[in-house]
This record gives sequence, C-alpha cells and structure tokens, in this order.
Amino acid sequence: MPHYEQRPMTDEQFHDATLIWNYHQMDHEQRPCSAAIGLGSHDLGVATTAADLYREGLFPVMVFSGGNSPTTLARFPRGEAVHYREHALSLGVPDEAILVEPKAANTGQNITFSRELLAEAGIAVESLLLVSKPYMERRSYATCRRLWPEVEVVCASEPLELDAYIRSIGDERLVVDMLVGDLQRVIEYPRLGFAVEQEVPAVVYGAYERLVRAGFDSRLVS
Repeated sequence: MPHYEQRPMTDEQFHDATLIWNYHQMDHEQRPCSAAIGLGSHDLGVATTAADLYREGLFPVMVFSGGNSPTTLARFPRGEAVHYREHALSLGVPDEAILVEPKAANTGQNITFSRELLAEAGIAVESLLLVSKPYMERRSYATCRRLWPEVEVVCASEPLELDAYIRSIGDERLVVDMLVGDLQRVIEYPRLGFAVEQEVPAVVYGAYERLVRAGFDSRLVS
C-alpha cells in the first residue's frame, strides 16, 4: 500500500501544504483572451472551468490538450483531451468552439502542440487563457512564458480551497505529493530551459523542504 495512504497529515503539514497551494495560484484577473487551452490531466474540473469561462464570453475557441499518462489512462481511456471535449459538449459548449490536441504528454507539449493547432486553424493569438488544475497555474504560466513569450498569459482554475480539492480527489496525501512535485518543477525547470524563473518566497520554500523530509515525495523528479 502506498505510503500516503498509511499516515494522516498533521495540522502543521496541512498548514505547509496550504502555503504551497496558495503560492501555486497566480490570482490573475479573468479577462477576455484570443483563445484558451485546457491542460489535460486527471482532473475533469479543468474542462468544467473552461466551459464556464467560455459561457462567460472570455474567449471564442478553446483547445483541449492531452493524450494519456499512467495516472489518467484508466480514468480517460480515450485520452484526456477527448474526454474533456465530451464533458464540455455536455455542458453546452458548441462543437465548433473546441479544438482537440490528443498527443501531448507534458506541459511543454500542451503549449507547443496547441500553438501549432491554433495556427493551423488560422486563429491569431495575442492573449491566452490557460486553464489548469488549481495547483498547476504557476507552472503552466512559467512554461508558456518560456515557450510562447509573445502572448499575454492569463491563468485560471477551478475556484477551490485546498480542503475542498482534497475532498474532490479523495486522497490528501496524494494531493500534497502533487503540490510538492509541482513546486519542485517550478524551482528546477528554469535551469533546464523548460520554464521562466519565478521567485519562491522563503516561507514557501521552507514548507516545501519540511514536506519533502516528511515523505511527501512520490511526485518528485530526479
């Protein structure tokens, strides 16, 4: 049985996780953009949020991007982007407002392949609304700024607090592992050329180090 199912979090660990959760969110003002990209993952809330923002008139077209990963294959056997599209259609988004990019296997490919698809469709993009999981806003922003620097980037995600998100996933240890893993990528990816550099406040970095030492490390990359 995985270690995160064996040990409940302490109050101090939840406090540290909340610091990281809040840091990951960019708190951008939602405003009209040329297009949106819904970043594929295990979280169908991304497609729900994209549909909500479309109905608010914030963009005319969206790309759902994502193939499969080991963590999404069982949940979305036809691919993340395909299931996102089906969900958005069920919420009333018209088919002509959705483009599907079914091959991306990471965030860089989400951005790169979606950019190519939008260009092929003849859609000029000056501003882009990135819709992601709540704890992935900052990393997706940093990735897009590195790979598509000429566009204005606005981030959005399902408006949930950490405790509500944990309830929606049903596994607090796994959620915190994912928060920690995304923060590691925010820290490490700029030196690898995958993302732009972002300041990590000392209080957030301290929370990260304490959670890693406590064993919240299943989503770290070597």
